[in-house]
Amino acid sequence: MERPHPNPSPEGEGPGSVTRTPRSLAPTILAGWFLAALVLLATSAGAIAALRFPDPDDAMRLMQVRDWLAGQSWWDVGQHRLDGGRFAMHWSRLVDLPVAGVVLAFDPLVGRDASTRIAMTVVPLVTLLAIMALAAAITRRVAGAAPARLAVLFVPLSVPIIYQARPMRIDHHGWQIVLALVAVLALLGRPTPRRGALAGLALATLLTVSLEGLPIAAAIAGVAALAWALDPRRGGFLAALGATLAGAAALLHLATRGPGWATPACDAVAPAWLAALAIAGIGVAAATAVAYRTVALRLASLALVGGASAAGLVALAPDCLSGPFATLPTIVYRLWYLCVREGRPLWEQMPAWAVMTIGLPLAGLVGTIGALRERRGARRTRWAILLTLLLAATLLALLVNRAGATANALAVPGAAVLLQRLLARARAVPRAVPRTLATAGALLAASPGQAGAILLTLANTVDSPEGRAARVNDWHRRPCADFTDARVLARLGATTVFAPIDISPDIVATTPLHAIAGGYHRNAAAMARVMEGFTAAPDAAKVAIAATGASHVVACPGLNETDLYRQAAPDGLWSRLERGERIAWLRQVPMPGPVLAWRIVPDRAARVIPLREGPPPP
Repeated sequence: MERPHPNPSPEGEGPGSVTRTPRSLAPTILAGWFLAALVLLATSAGAIAALRFPDPDDAMRLMQVRDWLAGQSWWDVGQHRLDGGRFAMHWSRLVDLPVAGVVLAFDPLVGRDASTRIAMTVVPLVTLLAIMALAAAITRRVAGAAPARLAVLFVPLSVPIIYQARPMRIDHHGWQIVLALVAVLALLGRPTPRRGALAGLALATLLTVSLEGLPIAAAIAGVAALAWALDPRRGGFLAALGATLAGAAALLHLATRGPGWATPACDAVAPAWLAALAIAGIGVAAATAVAYRTVALRLASLALVGGASAAGLVALAPDCLSGPFATLPTIVYRLWYLCVREGRPLWEQMPAWAVMTIGLPLAGLVGTIGALRERRGARRTRWAILLTLLLAATLLALLVNRAGATANALAVPGAAVLLQRLLARARAVPRAVPRTLATAGALLAASPGQAGAILLTLANTVDSPEGRAARVNDWHRRPCADFTDARVLARLGATTVFAPIDISPDIVATTPLHAIAGGYHRNAAAMARVMEGFTAAPDAAKVAIAATGASHVVACPGLNETDLYRQAAPDGLWSRLERGERIAWLRQVPMPGPVLAWRIVPDRAARVIPLREGPPPP
């Protein structure tokens, strides 16, 4: 049993609570993390050994780190073996730091290949530890120690969270969850200026890492402002949050963009966004300095500040109102943007994944509402703040699937309280068998997303490599199982290949080859050329491909993207090549495995040779 602090504050929080909480929960957090890490290491061993990336973005992140360590400027975030480096990534260098740090630490001991695998294993697992610790600390702050220990259980059981914090997943999404939780933990504490500054710093870093964190950052800042409107004693917290958010965002922007700090952008922190943050920061500081006597006046002042900030953004960057995807070429919008599931709403996801994404937030809402109804005083205020944040995060998860991981993390305290209550009722059942069933039911009710995990496993079993093989012509020995099958293309040397956009980041990261495009909206013109090349008739395809300067056309049959090209253009270049038709200006290059490659013969007409029985000769 934990001893209470000898001088508790009115909110149940003493001066030493911030340091006491990690110590008291540390054994549970570390034990839970160690077990989760063992399971993840066991299930990811093959991916780690093969350097198999969970997503093309992880391959690009690794290349960004490698290029920086090899001498590319800190300010240069372009990938020079993709479209010749003609576009800069909208990502920040901040997320490169932990990966690069681990690589440099282990490189002298085990060599670059092993240090890379260690970094891609350690960094995500450290991210997972941070998420578990923060979720437990937030739960402790609103509900006490017993639910906080249960909270440790929920994080590794949340598939959306684990997807972003598993070995090999080094992209920025895991850090976005961490930074959002840091801001929420500060918001749920005593509303001091120091905690307001901590929340502002976390949100500034979140936006610098990626501007796609803007909706949840705006929700957290908005809830902090609403809390001040209802309780003016929170003015110091809100003023410090606004000032630190604006100031830290400007400093981080200068630190990560350097000479290009003035470059306008709608998809990353840029001068227009910084101006909007500055207006908001100055505005809330002025509003909190005025002794408004009524809630209505405080709300009106916030509305005025919000309107001024939005007006500043519109005046400086009116194009940003339509979003970064508004100017995509039609073919890119249709064949790429609408097919990127992480950016699509929940109702467009596979049913199993939708259940896994929304299950924990729904359970968290039930538990949070129940706790709110029973609490009084400071605890009730904290639950009210958490409920508002969880509602906002859940709405964001419904609209954009990648926001589901943060919604799951914010749902943990409510789900832990719900599980605690259900387990107490289960223990009260007198007979052993019904008690066991009630306990299992309690676990399932508090984490309904696990039912979705079972459905997803079944779906993956149905969509096995053998099932994909049925969708590919018989003359192929087998379809590509994943992007690693394309790595044999390294034997082509340091040349440029015209490849599907999904496999291009892996090709660039693991071979000396150059590619044309990856799935990044700043690379939209090159993406359009790739899609037009694979879906156009041979004559038009030859023109599109020749414009890229590629020496070879390569592809992996059986993957989602090439299947999409076949469906979109049954008589396009890829469909004809997959059927085994020979094109006069392409000469097939024999490759081991399922990957296909053709050398471009530029002086030959785009004549189609009729389909022959069996595979085409080299």
